[in-house]
Parts: sequence; C-alpha cells; structure tokens
Amino acid sequence: MKGTKRFIAVDTSGLLLRVAVLSASVQDWDGLLDLCLLTQPIAPRVSVGWVDQGFAAGVATVKAQYGWELTVVTKAPDQRGFVVQPRRWVVERTFAWLTDCRRLAKDYEVYAETSETFIYLAMIQLMLRRLAPDPNLRPWKAAHAA
Repeated sequence: MKGTKRFIAVDTSGLLLRVAVLSASVQDWDGLLDLCLLTQPIAPRVSVGWVDQGFAAGVATVKAQYGWELTVVTKAPDQRGFVVQPRRWVVERTFAWLTDCRRLAKDYEVYAETSETFIYLAMIQLMLRRLAPDPNLRPWKAAHAA
C-alpha cells in the first residue's frame, strides 16, 4: 500500500470508537462514509458529530444514510495563523496520543488491517493506563496519594 489515510471516530473525551485505514488515493468524504458504516453498528446512539472541512462533501450523504447531524468545523474568515478550532482538537489530540507509540509514528505496515490493529492496541494500552496507572512510572504522584 503506497500511502495511507487514517480515519478515526472518537467520543467527546477523545477515546477511540472506530478506525478505518484506507489508501491515500481515497477521497476524504469516501473515507467518512466508510468510517460511518463501521461506526453505526457499535455506536447506534451517535446522532451528532464534528468534521474537518475536507469532509464537507459527505455531510449530506451521512445525514441521509445515518441520520447524523455533522457540523463542519471551519476557520473564521479573518483568522491568521494557528488557532485551536472548537471540537476539532479532540481528534487531533487522539492522533497525537497514537503517535506516542513508536510503531504508529510512521506508516510501517503493509496491510491496512495490521495498521488498524496496532491503532486499537495503542488505544487499549492508553485506556488501561488510565484505569490502573502504574505508580512506579510516576513516583511523585504515589507520594501525594499516601
């Protein structure tokens, strides 16, 4: 596979719901539709979402097929430089968490399924560390807890 795109659906806290790794030649709105198809069965109560400007072409199709209200996060017309966009930072933060795993920092995988599996494993590891943090990794926090 020559180049890939990672499409992720996350909840409001940035935890992964579903991932789709597709060829880089796939248009963003086609990736959005694939991601929605994968997400619908595991998250049937989803009704709203936020997407980047690259997905704007697929918003009407998602509304028609899934009934989801997607809001396109756009820049202000007078915006100059970097400004944190509302709701978009949640997905960007999740991508940053994923790149903390060395295997996901670059696209090493040949198969999309393998790449998706490593993304799920990275998120499982992240969620387990949040549920049961290792006090040996952060001894200053263990001292304050006592």
